[in-house]
Amino acid sequence: MIHRRVLVTGSSRGIGRAIALRLAEDGWRVAVHGSRPSDELKGIASELGDSCAGVYAEDLADPKGAARLFQKCHLDGAINALVNNAGIYVPHDLVRCSDDDFSSILERTMQINFRSPLHLTRLVCREFLAFGGGRVLQVGSRVGIKGEAGAALYAASKAAQLSMVKSLAVEHAKANIRHFGIAPGWVETAMARDGMDNRLPEILSTIPLGRMAKPEDCANAARFLLSGEADYMSGITLDINGASYIR
Repeated sequence: MIHRRVLVTGSSRGIGRAIALRLAEDGWRVAVHGSRPSDELKGIASELGDSCAGVYAEDLADPKGAARLFQKCHLDGAINALVNNAGIYVPHDLVRCSDDDFSSILERTMQINFRSPLHLTRLVCREFLAFGGGRVLQVGSRVGIKGEAGAALYAASKAAQLSMVKSLAVEHAKANIRHFGIAPGWVETAMARDGMDNRLPEILSTIPLGRMAKPEDCANAARFLLSGEADYMSGITLDINGASYIR
């Protein structure tokens, strides 16, 4: 197998970590990223072993963070695929939260969940246009499609992220650049656990398959979309939600 290099943002834990490991099993060389140096980031790099193609710490809440991350990663070698996985979810009451809290949540959520993925996509696609193509996967959320109380800003950021998949798939079709998305529902990750503790029976009652997704469920979808087997499916977003929401 030809060794390809993929950058997976937010890959020190949760869905990103599972995607990094699954892509490595599929022959990819994986560049891993976290918002800051951490034992978790060192751990995934160690677990990847020879499949690790770089370790990068960069805060994507910083408006210049995406450009710095791309530059560091690009200096270490060509990038053949990008997985925009890093994201945050901050529960809020849109009307009752203070003006300062609203502004802070809005800025941070849009910067990490949409602007940084957008900038990374733009930068990597410049390279793809020059060197014959590539793959981009946006890790969105069911909330960006279905909506959820207490998550208006998160929903808006994820809807924006997934929306660009459609337009860019058309724009880059003839350049051999494929754009994909996944939209997980409830997943057993640290980011989701804050909303799970007292709501597990309620949550499971909304999922016909009877369980939450595991990070590996998302990773399997990512592997398929980036494998080349989905070449004729550019522009799609796969729902990973146990039949809790069907479009």
